[in-house]
Parts: sequence; structure tokens; C-alpha cells
Amino acid sequence: MSVPVWLWAATIAALIALVLVDLLVVDRRPHRVGAAEAARWVVFYVGCATAFGIGVWIFGGGAQAAGFATGYLTEYSLSVDNLFIFMIIMANFAVPAVHQHRVLLIGIVMALVMRGFFIAVGAQAVQRFSWVFWLFGGILIYTAVKFAVSGQNEPDYDANGGVVRLVRRVFPVTDDYHGARLTVRQNGRRLLTPMFIVVIAIGGADLVFAVDSIPAIFGITQDAYLVFAANAFALMGLRQLYFLLGGLTEKLVYLPYGLAVILGFIGVKLMLHALHENELPFINGGRHVTAVPEINNWVSLGVLVAVLAITTAASLLTTRQAAGRPN
Repeated sequence: MSVPVWLWAATIAALIALVLVDLLVVDRRPHRVGAAEAARWVVFYVGCATAFGIGVWIFGGGAQAAGFATGYLTEYSLSVDNLFIFMIIMANFAVPAVHQHRVLLIGIVMALVMRGFFIAVGAQAVQRFSWVFWLFGGILIYTAVKFAVSGQNEPDYDANGGVVRLVRRVFPVTDDYHGARLTVRQNGRRLLTPMFIVVIAIGGADLVFAVDSIPAIFGITQDAYLVFAANAFALMGLRQLYFLLGGLTEKLVYLPYGLAVILGFIGVKLMLHALHENELPFINGGRHVTAVPEINNWVSLGVLVAVLAITTAASLLTTRQAAGRPN
């Protein structure tokens, strides 16, 4: 899909506006975000993504709209699993409930910037080097196997613990929180607060998760604009989903297996696409392999929705039966 520069600029400006709305409306007065408030904002952000998808359908066509929808749902479903790690970070650092929204907002803005860079690099790579599809497909299939074997998202919150420890070693950090401030001045010295460390941990964790999500969405669409938009809408809605789901994430016991199926499916799709684009001399003499089928975006969207629906229903049924069982 050909995207003019002005549309890129307008999209980024709209995302900045959403962040400002969050800061000026939701975070105007630090408070504990309740389920009802979180639900309203989740509906708002899903509505924004839906409106964007309709726009893609009108101006880019059905196939592009299906690609965006599939990419958005994939990123959002992977984000649900990431909420486990965010909850662990918040608990380990004892982040006050009234400031958790601010922490997530800053961390996700950092993640948007970092993912924007990776998407730009990835888009150039997939356009110039067909072997990148093999690399991305291999990463996804490997991750899918880890999900299936371990039954959980393998990268844990301590994956960026080395960075957190380095920050503590190099910079002085206060013992207590000072509201939502990242730094304070005490006795003539500028000190970091634990809030700064938490933000680093959240941003670092999301960077680790990008190893799964960026190859996954490039397996659905190679359009850099749609890849960025799907990531942005999924991340922007993640904060409110964190407060809405709360303990519900623990009830989604089969989610890792559902994600394993999704990532494995997208990995296979990438491998098939890699055969069509093949330039490796040891495969079919470096010629394209056109005899294998390619999976279109509509099939991908159908598989994704079916897997998520079955996984969610089976998880809730299992946890409900377990809760009804006598000890």
C-alpha cells in the first residue's frame, strides 16, 4: 500500500494527541484506575483501531484491511500474555496503585519509539533480502515450541534485570517513591527514584517481547505503515487492558498454547512465502518455488480469531470448573 508522507505525519500526530489526552484527562489527577473506567478506555482504543481499519478498507482495499486487523489482533493477544510480566514488575517494585498508569504510559511511549526503529529496519530488510523471511519464520516457530513446551511466555521480567542492576550501580537511587517523579534533588545532588527504575524495567521487558511480535506481524503484512499502526494501536490500548483484566489473566490458562498455535501458524506462513521469494542457491537452485500455496490475510484472520475464541472459552471453562471443585 502506497502511503504518502503526509499520512505518516498525520498518523504520528494522532498518536501524540492520544498520549496527550491520556496525560491531560486520565492522568490529570493520579488515582487508582477502576474496572469501569478501564473498560471505557479499552472500548475507546478498540474503537479507534476499528475506525482506522475501516479507513484502510475504504482507501486500501479489503486485503490490506484484513492484514491490519490480523496484525492488530496478533499484537493485542501477545500483549495480554505480556501483562503477566508487567504485574510481576509492579509487585516486585511495590509501585503505588495511583502511579501505575503513569508508569505504563511512559514505558509504552518508550516501546513505541523503539519498535518504530525496529519496524523501519525490518521493513527495509524484508524488501531487500528474501532470506529474512526464513529468519523471522524460524524465530516464530522456535518461540511457538517454547510456548507449547513451557506453557508460559518464556522471556521473564528479569530478562532486562541486568540493565536495571547497572542503572542502580551507576546512578544513586532514593529508597522511597516521590510521587510520579523520575528524579529528585536531595542535598544538592540529583538522584533517580524507584519510579525511574520501574520505567526502565517496563520498557526493557517490552523490548524483549518485540523479538516475538515484530517477526509475527511481518509474517502477516510487509507494509511498514500497517505494521507500525497495528503495533501502535495494540500498545496504546494495553495500559487500560492491564487495569481491566487484573487477575483475569491468571484464568487464561490455555493462552500460551493458543499463542503457540498462532505463532507457529504465522511461522509456517512466512516459510511458504520465503519459498515463493527464494533466492538461496541451495534451495531449488536459487529459483522461486511457486508450487507451494501461500496463505492470504483472510485465512490468517480466520485462524487467529478461531484460535483466540477457542483458547479463551476453554480457559474460562476450565477455571470455572476448578473453582467449583471442593478442595
